[in-house]
Amino acid sequence: MNDKNYEPNPYVRFVIMYIFIALALFLPAGTLIWIQGWIYLIIMILFSTSLITYLTKKDPELLKARAKTKATESWDKKLGIIGTPFFILMYILPGFDAVRFRWSKIPLYISIIGFVGMLLAVILFSLVLRENRYLSRVVEIQEERGHRVITTGPYRIVRHPMYFAVIVLYISHCIALGSLFSLIP
Repeated sequence: MNDKNYEPNPYVRFVIMYIFIALALFLPAGTLIWIQGWIYLIIMILFSTSLITYLTKKDPELLKARAKTKATESWDKKLGIIGTPFFILMYILPGFDAVRFRWSKIPLYISIIGFVGMLLAVILFSLVLRENRYLSRVVEIQEERGHRVITTGPYRIVRHPMYFAVIVLYISHCIALGSLFSLIP
């Protein structure tokens, strides 16, 4: 098999990613009886499945671009290396904080607000993917694909709506899972 032409199946990557996320959430919690953890997984799995299915049918080229994981710029690689431990902590801390040790107490209604924030963020993320065919996991100008500045849809309101959606998603994720300590990373 030629590694340069190998394209990982997005569904296989998806399953592997959510196995790791489930382990990162539930192992620190020390239990599978954690409603917020399950609701979180269900929301994210439904979002990811529908997104992959949509892109497979409507824009396989964008799905291929989003599947790229190798950073091309040295600063992009450095940011990825620096950010990875914080990203992992955002999944590990809620289990310890909200379930096992109960360091912070978030009322149920606040947790529900966190889930609403997550839903709004994934909807915005979906709108961004529908509007911008040039999104990739790394910062790059895609001249070969006719890359241009997008000024329609969510881009009319926010210059970088995907970043905005991800920030809202991460903050909402911590609140939905009932963990103030996971907001630190």
